[in-house]
Amino acid sequence: MAETTNLHGEGETRRDFLALTAAAFGAVGVGFTGYAFVQSMNPAADTLALSTTEVDLTPVALGQRITVKWQGSPVFIDHRTPQAIEEADKVAWKDLRDPQPDSARVKPGKAEWLIVKGVCTHLGCIPLGQKPTDPRGEFDGWFCPCHGSQYDTSGRIRKGPAPANLFVPPYVFLTDTSIKIG
Repeated sequence: MAETTNLHGEGETRRDFLALTAAAFGAVGVGFTGYAFVQSMNPAADTLALSTTEVDLTPVALGQRITVKWQGSPVFIDHRTPQAIEEADKVAWKDLRDPQPDSARVKPGKAEWLIVKGVCTHLGCIPLGQKPTDPRGEFDGWFCPCHGSQYDTSGRIRKGPAPANLFVPPYVFLTDTSIKIG
């Protein structure tokens, strides 16, 4: 094969050019494949859309409970009465199965709003207690009819096989009457 000379006077062969071109195309191909692989591990757009939920609390009356969806699961929002807050505060929480004071389950200065994930910590059932006609158990919180777990007005496990309190999801108050969960 004939050797050609480039502008700098260095010798190159056609084989060198083809090898460099193939290596460049291969590197670009590996880069695109790697990028696609990494992107496939990211959450889907519908999952990202569910990662946060904003809720307007204005229409929720004192004593009313509502359910919203966050990441495909129900979230219970309870606009607690002063009596419910008082009941939750006077519990000897250190003696509970999953000891946690009521103040650790609500935002400072916002004790009237309890936000918990509405999934029983025993087997993942959805406890009753959101509707006024639902059974709420002995502690006026939530009752899981599957195996009899009972939660109090702070969402703490008080009776039954559930091992832990209802989960408090991450949330922030955007204003006095709206929250963002997630």
